Amino acid sequence: MSVFYERFTRHAAGQGVKGHSTHYCPGCGHGLVHKFLADAIADLRIQDRTVAISPVGCAVFLYYYLDIGHVQAAHGRAPAVALAQKLAHPESIVVTYQGDGDLASIGLAEILQAAQLGVPISVIFVNNAVYGMTGGQMAPTTLMGQKTATSPFGRGPLMGQPLRVAELIAGLDGPVYVERVALYDSKQEIKAHKAVRRALQLQVENRGFSFVEVLAECPLHLGLTPQEAQTWVRDHMVPVFPLGVKKDATATKPAWPAWPPPRFEPETVYRLIGGTTDRAARYAPAPAGGALDDVGIKLAGAGGDGAQTAALMLARTAINEGCDATHIPSYGPESRGGTSYADVRIARDEVLSPAVPSPHILVAFNAPSLARFGPAVLDGGTIVYDSSVTTDVPTLGAGVRAFAVPAAAIANGLGRLTVKNVVALGALAAVTSLFPKESYLAAIRQALAGKPDLLAMNEQAFAAGAGAATAVV
Repeated sequence: MSVFYERFTRHAAGQGVKGHSTHYCPGCGHGLVHKFLADAIADLRIQDRTVAISPVGCAVFLYYYLDIGHVQAAHGRAPAVALAQKLAHPESIVVTYQGDGDLASIGLAEILQAAQLGVPISVIFVNNAVYGMTGGQMAPTTLMGQKTATSPFGRGPLMGQPLRVAELIAGLDGPVYVERVALYDSKQEIKAHKAVRRALQLQVENRGFSFVEVLAECPLHLGLTPQEAQTWVRDHMVPVFPLGVKKDATATKPAWPAWPPPRFEPETVYRLIGGTTDRAARYAPAPAGGALDDVGIKLAGAGGDGAQTAALMLARTAINEGCDATHIPSYGPESRGGTSYADVRIARDEVLSPAVPSPHILVAFNAPSLARFGPAVLDGGTIVYDSSVTTDVPTLGAGVRAFAVPAAAIANGLGRLTVKNVVALGALAAVTSLFPKESYLAAIRQALAGKPDLLAMNEQAFAAGAGAATAVV
């Protein structure tokens, strides 16, 4: 079975002659590297085990050509995704296929950490000294004096020296094999072919992390013919990026020991996160908020106000009642005193977007939060705020109802300021009727299952908040 697809749908929808050729520009090196990778996969008989990870850039189109497993990664994040794939499925052969604008720029941290870890994956790094897909901007590997869209007068000293990635990777302890090859003549192509195969062979043998840098031509952005581009690579790139094996530790590094694949049994996951597989009692066919099939709630305050904990309890309440719910936290730089807010999205069927830029409901624990987020509440929405620390209500949208509850004062009266977030939850339950009060209490009891001595006070706080909210607008 061929590693290449029979027709290449990326080019002319797979029709005619173009359906049997890549879409890459004439003279581009990607087509050759694809061929070498496909040959290695076929020779090693690993087609059904191979998973290629390709991120943003010309490298992203690998999945149009090779009939293997594919995962698309965010820009620069292919090594992180590759590690996840390899650790989850140790039997798989994982290859990241990346360009210089991707791996050597936004993805530099990811590739360095993956290489230092040394887990057996294979990295194919195509270096053509330019951002090829996005318009020919200067890349980390652009040569000194080379003109690009963002260095029209040539790369100068203030733009830094080109990054020699193979040498950088070879200097780490983790990799077992690092080599730089080129494509500018048949002799170099043979060496490149062997290097790609060896990188995969070492992974098949479970030897460790392999890295092959390929100096490739980009005639389009060099403004040269394919033949001229090959000469340019030989005469200009090779002196800066010398070819050859940069590291070969195969004689000294032992094979990686086998590691167990992760387990996904619900009981195991729940035990690790302190959860339970027991179903919570349901008290509502939720959400019970009238016509709202998708409710966005923002909880905001200072660090330490308990907005995140209240948000988690709110999301758990919704999940207990059979809803889909998400919680997205946002923290300030300080652990205490900085801004902190959380977006909670609740839907009867499915949350389509977890962000809540314009909430239906706002719970504000301090004045800056009310001033910042209050005007963003949707018309007809609801606000609950802590009147112990906030007196001024900003101009709100049409029909927005604001409810004052002295959450901090009530919490202090109970002897524990930190329960003010539960006071606010009680007020929220009372003024919105999203869920019955018992639904919230069930989630609070779940959250405090390991702290039974705090349960009575939190139940009191919830009840006090439910009875203290006063409409002000």
